[in-house]
Parts: sequence; C-alpha cells; structure tokens
Amino acid sequence: MLDDVTNSAITENTGFTSGELAPSELDRVVERAHAALGGKQNDDGHWVFELEADATIPAEYVLLEHFLDRIDQPLEDRIGVYLRRIQGEHGGWPLYHDGDFNISATVKAYYALKCIGDDINAPHMQRARQAVLDHGGAERSNVFTRFQLALFGEVPWHGTPVMPVELMLLPRSAFFSVWNMSYWSRTVIAPLLVLAALRPVAVNPRGVHVQELFVTPPDQVKDWIRGPYRSRWGHAFKVLDQVLRPVVKLIPQKVHEKAIRASVDFIEPRLNGLDGLGAIYPAMANTVMMYRAMGVPDSDPRAATAWESVRALLIDHGDEVYCQPCVSPIWDTGLAGHAMMEAASGSDPVARKKTEEKMAKAAEWLRDRQILDVKGDWAINRPDLEPGGWAFQYRNDYYPDVDDTAVVGMLLHRQNDPANDEAIERARKWIVGMQSTNGGWGAFDVDNDKELLNHIPFSDHGALLDPPTADVTARCVSFLAQLGHAEDRPVIERALEYLRGDQEEDGSWFGRWGTNFIYGTWSVLCSLNAAGISHDDPMVVRAVEWLRSVQRPDGGWGEGCESYEDGPRGEYKQSLPSQTAWAVLGMMAVGRRDDPAVVRGIAWLSKHQGDNGEWEEDPYNAVGFPKVFYLKYHGYRQFFPLLAVSRYRNLKSSNSGQVSYGF
Repeated sequence: MLDDVTNSAITENTGFTSGELAPSELDRVVERAHAALGGKQNDDGHWVFELEADATIPAEYVLLEHFLDRIDQPLEDRIGVYLRRIQGEHGGWPLYHDGDFNISATVKAYYALKCIGDDINAPHMQRARQAVLDHGGAERSNVFTRFQLALFGEVPWHGTPVMPVELMLLPRSAFFSVWNMSYWSRTVIAPLLVLAALRPVAVNPRGVHVQELFVTPPDQVKDWIRGPYRSRWGHAFKVLDQVLRPVVKLIPQKVHEKAIRASVDFIEPRLNGLDGLGAIYPAMANTVMMYRAMGVPDSDPRAATAWESVRALLIDHGDEVYCQPCVSPIWDTGLAGHAMMEAASGSDPVARKKTEEKMAKAAEWLRDRQILDVKGDWAINRPDLEPGGWAFQYRNDYYPDVDDTAVVGMLLHRQNDPANDEAIERARKWIVGMQSTNGGWGAFDVDNDKELLNHIPFSDHGALLDPPTADVTARCVSFLAQLGHAEDRPVIERALEYLRGDQEEDGSWFGRWGTNFIYGTWSVLCSLNAAGISHDDPMVVRAVEWLRSVQRPDGGWGEGCESYEDGPRGEYKQSLPSQTAWAVLGMMAVGRRDDPAVVRGIAWLSKHQGDNGEWEEDPYNAVGFPKVFYLKYHGYRQFFPLLAVSRYRNLKSSNSGQVSYGF
C-alpha cells in the first residue's frame, strides 16, 4: 500500500490510474531533477561524476607513494580518514557498502594505514589484524595482493604465480597469449610482467612491514596457490605452474630482454597522456613502478606523465581523500544526456530550448572524442574494420567499448541534428563489425571467450576475459534497432537469439556491468521493444513477472552486490533509486506504463527525491569484476530516476503509448 505522504499526491482526476501521482507532482519531480542534473554540466558540455570502488585503490595509492618514496603526508592523512570511515563492523574492509569481510582489501587497507602512521595497537588496527588472522592470514590473500606484498619484500616471489614476461612475445594463436585476454588484463599484466621479471624492492623509507598479518611466516608457506578452483583445470594449471618454475630460469637472457622491450613497446603507445595506460588505476600504477624499476628518472616525461595520471584520479573532499579506479565522463555524459532529453520532450517539455542548447554542447564534446583514427587492440580480431567507437574515459583510444558507443550513438541520433550523422554512421559500422560469433557482444573485444584462461592460478579473480554478455548485447541491439537500417536486421536477429538463449530460468537476465539482474533485465527489455519483439512474447512476459515478483513492499526495488555472490537475485534490504528506475523503465519499455507495479515504483521515486532535486544512494550499483571488484557510480542516482519519471510522464500523453527509443 502507498503511505500517507504518497497518498497526498494522488490525483483525484478519474482520468488517471488509481494510485497514480498527480500531474503537478510529476512536473515538480521532473523539474527539480532536471535542474539539479543540468546544473552539474561542465562549461564545455560534458558531465562527470565520482566513480568509487572499495578500499583497495586508495590503499594501493598510499603503498605506491611508499614504494617510490614520494610520500605526501598531509594527503595520506586524509586518505586515512576515508579508510577508517569505511572499515566494516567485522573489523575488516568489504568490497562494497555494508558488505562482508574481504581479506585482500583488509590486508591492503591495514598496510596503508600502518604506512600512514596508525598505531598497530589502536583499536581499529587490532580489529583488522585479528580479522585477517581469523581468516587464515595474509598468505590467503589474492594474487594481486601477493604481488603487492612481494614488491615490498613481505612475501617471496614464489608466492606469486609463474607469469614470465616472455608471454608478451606470444602470438595471438598461442593459448596463453595476452591477446586472448581482456583489455583490462592486458594493460595490467604488461607492466606487471616487467616488475615480476625485474623484482624491484620498494624504497619503503620508513621500513613499514606487516609480518604480523601472517599465520605462517611467509618463508615457510608451501601452498601459496589454493584456488579458488572452478574445475579440475584449476588443479591441472597449478601443476603446470610448478613445472614451469624451473623452466623459466632456463630462458636465455637475450629472450628475456627482448620480452621486456616488447612489454615497453606495447605500453608506451597506449599511455594516453594524463589518462594513463588503459586509463585504469592498476595498469597506471604498475607503469609508474615499472619505470622506476627500469631506472627511468622520475623527471623523464614518460615517468612524470604516468605519475600525474595516477594523481589525477584522487578525489578531494577536504577532510578526506580517496582514489578512483578510473573516470567515467563519456558514460556519464551519455546517460545524463538521455535523462535531460527525456525531461525536455513530450507535450509539456521542461526547458526545451535551454536543454537543446545544453545538448548541442554535449554532442559537440562527444563528437570530438569519437575515436576515428586509431585501430585499437580490438583490431587484432577485426583488422579490416574501421574505428568509430567511444571509450569510457576522456581519452583511451586503444580501448573504445561498444556499450559507451551505443549509448552515445542513441543520444546523438535522438537529437536529430545532421551534424551528428557521420559520427552515428561510423559508430554503427563499428558496432556491427564487433559482433561475436555467438551473436552477442563483449564490451571491448570480439570472441574474447577462451574460458580455460580463467582457471590459471593468476586468474583467481575469474575475470581475465571479456565474453559477450546480455546487457552489452542489449545496448547494441537497442542502438541498431533505433537507427532502423534494413541491412542490420540479420545482425539484430542473431543477437536476439543470443538474448533468448541467455535468459535465466526465473525470467531475468544477468547484469555484467550493473547490479545486477534488475539491470540486466531492464537492458534487455529495452532492446526487445526497440527490435519490435511483441510485448506478449513469452520471454517478455516472464521478465515482467520476475520484476513484479521482486518489487519491495514499499513500491521500490533494490538489489545488493550479494547477488553476484550467490545471494538472492533482485533483492536487498531497502529500495534504491537506481534499481527502482531500472525496473520501471524496463516495464514501461514493454507496454506496462500503467501497471500497478510501475505506478507504485514512480510513487516511491517521487517520495524519496530530496528538496534539491536529487536522490541519495549509499549502496554500490555496479560491478567491475563479479565477486572481486565493485563500483558506485555517483551519477546513477540522478540519471536514471530522472529518465524514469520523465518517461512515465511523457508516455501518458503520447499518441502511441510506446517507448520509441532504444534507451
């Protein structure tokens, strides 16, 4: 039932569905949200919001300063404030808001705080240390944490998997080639392999060590590799790791040096200036350490720029600081643009002329960042395909992704401005060319699906690959269907078959890049509508019924990151703005605008909007790598509720009552 606050906004006009908000209330919600989001646009036309991960990235940044002896104590003190604030009640650090203890995040956070100067006998440090010991000690942390510890001499190098730098010499046809791994894996691995080959030791000027975190002294640990094993292949690759260790020592020095040169030759064209290698923190930080290990002076332009690219990720809130894993301006601008345009559409648009001016600036900014003259790593599988995509970050020319490209393409197409035509066509051709063999799309690469690679000891995170997924595939279908080119129909049909086969038994779809089944289901329902699939198709009906089944009693929806860890699907302890918006957007896409579940969802969004036009959302709403790395997009709580309420408002007065866009 709707509560009293919501009931006060229910219309008395019999022309509206029972329980529906009054038009005046809808207008207020949309106007406030539109003004709030519009006010955050930068002068050059783009939007960018904070992108927050867990404790590991800010902790790694502190450790990086101590590795280099480039300690900024006032800065580190404020990072310490952030790290202490997000410590969990269990004594350790979680991977997402209010999550369970994670040993690897806790080891890094504890080490960083000790480097900052925290007394190990302080209550928060005692609790963290005991939690680590209770979970098997630092020897049970993941591969990337053990690499970090090896760089500080805390664990022997044989505590890390065999990853010879000679991997960089392997051709695409070789199973273990880096070209068979995802973009993020390639960019992280390339400098990491050089570090593993050179084995530098951190300057660590204060001599900070964390041997107290080990249950077994590191030089006595015999079983560094314990999985998690996802199949018998994991055990087989562990044996292979043991066999390779003595063999690697026999590789001729000339080959070794050639491989290091190959790594550097791979890295340097991809440095992206201040955006850094791959424009993601782990690759960027590894590059900084690689240059130091190679003896490159800090004043060298390459090393200096690499260091500044890392520093550019810091978010300063005055009393506390944290480090982002990357930035998301293209994605944020695309999503903000869709929400702004929806609010400024329909029979009673909000500030249409002003919004058109804002969107013209956004479109110009986006067009300038379309990648038209660089054939990135994707070209290893599509050498004859012309570039035409957008990246996620400001500049990441070697790594555009089809998800960003589709969202931006739909936005530019919706503007109906001839100035966008060439950009849209280049994007269309690139996306068509990036379709994988099974009909789906991965985010960055084609047919990046050699699943056995996720069983090697290095891949204990299980995210070495970028295979096709339902949410990314749905976005590509939405874009192509919105454009409506007849010659693209076979491409769309293959993708629809992929989506039909990928639907879960309960009717939902998995969300690879957003939390989680609500995100995936919304994405696919939008694409099915755009592609002309009947709203009464069995897979549509099943998806709608699933969304109804997970609606919370208060009318909203919520889903926790626990759903990536075998937790309940589509459920959380509270309703959230992002997930509520996704659910109602998905249902409205397939003709359920007047469904009581949608009406109640819109009422929930209206009730929970703040006076400043914004919504609040503490839980994380996206994922980097399921079970390993989660994200909080600070803009999601603004984009999606505005888009949802605006669409609900517009559909009432539309002639067809149907969503006519792919997003």
